[in-house]
Amino acid sequence: MTTTIDQQSREAAISVDGMDCASCVAHVEQAMKRVAGVEACQVNLARGRATVRYNPATTNLDEISQAITQSGYPATAESTEDAQNVEEQRLLRQQAHARTWFHRAVAGVVLWLPVELTHWILKWMGEDHQHGAMGGGLDWMVWAALISSTLAMVYVGWGFYRGAWAAMKRRTTDMDTLIAMGTSVADVYSLVALIGYLGGAWRELPDLYFMEASGLLALISLGHWMEARARDSAGSAIRKLMQLTPSTAQRLDEAGESTEVPVAQLHKGDRVLVRPGDRVAMDGVVLEGRSSVDESMISGEPLPVVRSAGDEVIGGTINQDGRLVVRVMKVGSESALAQIVALVEKAQSSKPPVQRLADRIAAVFVPVVLGIALATAIGWHVWGAAHGWEAATTWGMMAKAVCSVLIIACPCALGLALPAAMMVGTGRGAQRGILVRDIDALQNAEKIDTVVLDKTGTITRGKPVVGRVVAMDGVEEREILRLAASAEQFSEHPLARAIVDRARQQELKLVSPEQFNNEPGYGVLARVEGRNLLVGSEALLRKAANGSALGDGPVMDGLGSIVHVAHQDEAGAVRRLGYVQITDQIKEDSARAIALLHAMRLRTVLLTGDNAATANAIARQVGIDDVRAEVKPGQKAAEIRKLQGESGGPGAGSNRRRVAMVGDGINDAPALAAADLGIAIGSGSDIAKESGDIVLVGSSLVEIAAAIRLSRATMRTIRQNLFWAFLYNVLAIPLAALGLLNPLIAAGAMALSDVTVIGNALLLRRSKIDG
Repeated sequence: MTTTIDQQSREAAISVDGMDCASCVAHVEQAMKRVAGVEACQVNLARGRATVRYNPATTNLDEISQAITQSGYPATAESTEDAQNVEEQRLLRQQAHARTWFHRAVAGVVLWLPVELTHWILKWMGEDHQHGAMGGGLDWMVWAALISSTLAMVYVGWGFYRGAWAAMKRRTTDMDTLIAMGTSVADVYSLVALIGYLGGAWRELPDLYFMEASGLLALISLGHWMEARARDSAGSAIRKLMQLTPSTAQRLDEAGESTEVPVAQLHKGDRVLVRPGDRVAMDGVVLEGRSSVDESMISGEPLPVVRSAGDEVIGGTINQDGRLVVRVMKVGSESALAQIVALVEKAQSSKPPVQRLADRIAAVFVPVVLGIALATAIGWHVWGAAHGWEAATTWGMMAKAVCSVLIIACPCALGLALPAAMMVGTGRGAQRGILVRDIDALQNAEKIDTVVLDKTGTITRGKPVVGRVVAMDGVEEREILRLAASAEQFSEHPLARAIVDRARQQELKLVSPEQFNNEPGYGVLARVEGRNLLVGSEALLRKAANGSALGDGPVMDGLGSIVHVAHQDEAGAVRRLGYVQITDQIKEDSARAIALLHAMRLRTVLLTGDNAATANAIARQVGIDDVRAEVKPGQKAAEIRKLQGESGGPGAGSNRRRVAMVGDGINDAPALAAADLGIAIGSGSDIAKESGDIVLVGSSLVEIAAAIRLSRATMRTIRQNLFWAFLYNVLAIPLAALGLLNPLIAAGAMALSDVTVIGNALLLRRSKIDG
């Protein structure tokens, strides 16, 4: 996938095959950085995917992909127009990779386990199978172990040897190098020891590691198969999102006849028929029809929404019960679904400083381990000579320790620790409509102790509606609404639109004003049916009255705005006719969302430009106790910084507050940028334009608490994985070097370390993020 960053740079994704460990990641990144024009790059081991930012005037994707391929890892640039096919191809490669390891594991176990079990059964029965009973000849078990080991080295070990040889030709080392050398040490030593015994060099047959060599290959192959399956499972969230887009659509021609065509052939402006039960093919606008549309797979909100002519629909959502005709407005990478996937993949590729440290360690890990193995061999040789050991005993101990060191060292866990957790965490969030931009957003989210919420469009629906109509001086309420709507019908003010919409809902007959004058900030002056009407604020009436008595106005209850309706006679006297109260309805789940935040010991603040009476009334209804009212849009960022300057709350771990700002992502952009964490809510299909660190696709405030809980759980898993990966290598390698680990135990531990890291990440699927 390719994205334009600015006029000079582009960002693209490249599929990379053959990466098995963090050393591979380092080699791929080095290969890309050596290409002139590459400005930045990151590799996601768990996804088998590289992202690169480059200057198209200097290089291109083909050159970068070729450089990666030449470094030993087949690479192909991903298409922006057929992302679903790219993901399907990646899945097929992953499944083929897993099958290969499964076949090797089965062959390895068949060649190793029967011989190993027979060995232990005979030993338990007290039989000495190191030496035969007939003339001191070799026991048949030795020959069986030699034959099975040789077959395992040829069939199961071939993949490791091929990888190690390829790395050696590139003058590098990787995980295959360690495994190939470890198994070779065990097998070659055993073969030499056996030949030496047969040639009379040893009086007794030394310890042989034929069974250990075949067992190493079996267990490591089994671990690689389990790891491949776990990686496939960890990446399932993105595939599920990709699969939401249908493969075909019903395109309408000018005559209204429908033809089934592949979705990839749709263009902007095409008319598409969406039947009941069908998925919407691409983002568009409804031209005809009315239906309930299930958007839960995109927004996370369980209830369907009604869509009719003029409404936007998002590709991948399900039309439930009506016929819709939709004009396609966005295709390919412009669609909401493609933007969601792109955001998730970008987040999965981001790395915190601690992961970059792990990558630097992994880049030199294999050479260091080879050095430790050499030092181990020298150490045991010196120890054996100093203590008068026989040569057979010394060389046997050297082989055991060196083999264990080479096998147990595991850079894979270091490379998988973060991307595995990010894949599962961000994937689960995406399925809930919670989009995390990068690792920094997760790190900031877990530290939040104060949540600031905008009122309009966040706590409330953001769409003014008529709450009630009050008539005065003997005029009927319907007449007040009709006069007000007639005067306001050409105004674009949101309050005016709410009045006109209500009048039309009641099927009132509106008349065009003979005269119309808009007074910005006050209201309108209009002549309707021969009467001079004033429709607007109290200030408009007082201005028109020019100091004359007006009489008492309505008592404000703080739950909306008042639009006054008055008549001005030819003498200039102003007489009240009534008023219309406009309210912005509170969302059904706002109070529950605030309660969930309070249950997490988070402070909540309402930040709005509305008057204090309205703000306090809204805050009381939803449970917010800190209100900052009458704050102009340009002042909201300063208010955020003021909150950040206050002392931190309980468990903040800082001497200042960590503030999250929740807003609509466009009007509140400065405040979102000033906050430690910006959460953009209700973004619809313009996801890529949002300025939030976390984007909530739906409009439900409940997802704020879910997003923070998910961030905490993901960061906790990342820390656990990195701790385990570092601790494993710090403890395991010295134990192996000291000869305290059998090579088979080393192989099992190495395989288990990878599976443990990915398995721990998969537990994120079960973590509780709901209240």
